[in-house]
Amino acid sequence: MQEPEGAGASVRGGAVREQGEAVVEQDEAVVERRLHPVTPLRRAWAPIAVLVGWALHDPDQTQRQLSRMTTTTLLIVLAVIVPVAALYGFLTWWFTHYAVTGTELRIRTGLLFRRTAHIRLERIQAVDVNRPLLARVAGVAKLRLDVVGAEEKDELAFLGEREARALRAELLARAAGFAPETAHEVGEAPAHDMLRVPPRVLALSLVLTGATWGTLLAALVVPPLLWWATGNVWTVLATAIPLVGSAGAAGVGRFVGEYDWTVSESPDGLRIDHGLLDRSHETVPPGRVQTVRIVEPLLWRRRGWVRVELDVAGSENSLLVPVAPREIAEAVVARVLPGVTVPRGASLSRPPRRAGRRLPLWWRGHGLAVTDAVFMARHGLLRRTLALVPHAKVQSVRLTQGPWQRLLRLADVHVDTGADGTVTARLRDADEAAALLRAQAERSRTGRRDARPDRWMA
Repeated sequence: MQEPEGAGASVRGGAVREQGEAVVEQDEAVVERRLHPVTPLRRAWAPIAVLVGWALHDPDQTQRQLSRMTTTTLLIVLAVIVPVAALYGFLTWWFTHYAVTGTELRIRTGLLFRRTAHIRLERIQAVDVNRPLLARVAGVAKLRLDVVGAEEKDELAFLGEREARALRAELLARAAGFAPETAHEVGEAPAHDMLRVPPRVLALSLVLTGATWGTLLAALVVPPLLWWATGNVWTVLATAIPLVGSAGAAGVGRFVGEYDWTVSESPDGLRIDHGLLDRSHETVPPGRVQTVRIVEPLLWRRRGWVRVELDVAGSENSLLVPVAPREIAEAVVARVLPGVTVPRGASLSRPPRRAGRRLPLWWRGHGLAVTDAVFMARHGLLRRTLALVPHAKVQSVRLTQGPWQRLLRLADVHVDTGADGTVTARLRDADEAAALLRAQAERSRTGRRDARPDRWMA
């Protein structure tokens, strides 16, 4: 997405330029800045990684070559590789600059081939601060930017922690429309905590997750069957150890990533802080949420817990609340979707009883509700998922009907969103589905017309 300067600098998330149009900038003097001096240590690993990858590609050949080398030869090779890697890291850091102008963030990189990215400030929809474990030790942080229309996040790695937070506040202030000369003084918008997930609750929720129990059950059932079929202890161990390890690794990985999960509300959106080893400071952009999903696993229902997931256009943020009591989670959802009340199961419209011939028993898990603000569809019997789509975010509406559904006079209504996602109301009466299709198309048009603009600190 970035092009060499000689062929024209790239514009990330900016306006489309017509061919041959002269672009004249009247910005103030641009002050370019470098990344933190610790950055070369991160970049220096690239040449070493190439050598390691080559060695792993053909391990037999690598072993033969190493066996032929003497200790003196190995020391000479190391004496060459280490300085070359250090020089590479230093040069990539030296030739990387960034600057903030009145309208854009510029990132200039490249040792042999120079590249410049122009990121329009008004197209920035989230600025996240990530601090991996080693970065926290070194006192640096990584700044990641969600830009409308960009498939991947741009990043500045690494900056000092203070500098990263100050730059984040400046970018958000300028994206909100503050003048460049006052953006430095605005600082980070104040926030107050809405939700904090205790570690004990998070750990218990992971234990009560069906996927964990399913993997453990497989670890208890599959090895005895293999022993009965093969009688080979090594085959049993080779199967049982990965099964048990995957169950433990998945749970531990989620606990480490979702540890100390905190949701705060601020004028620039909902802020999310989490992580035991790697700390992340993320923002749910205002007005960019396409779909909200409230997930209710079977083993959580007795405790009244739910999980809230998101689809955000152009963003990787997909989790809002890992686990929380339903009332608290619904209060957070109300901040993401103002004016929306999450319905209870009894208020959802179920499919007609004849849908049981199309999907026995599981048809009871499907439901539908439509309000003036959102389209809501539920699916799942053991693990219930209720999806809420604001009418203004609906891109298209489709009706599908297979042969068996036509025979039963049933149809599915699909609602497509701007985050390349689809929410489906399944097994509806055919006449109801046709009426829903027409009504939803009209709601989407009026919703987009009346929607508030997506602005920071609005």
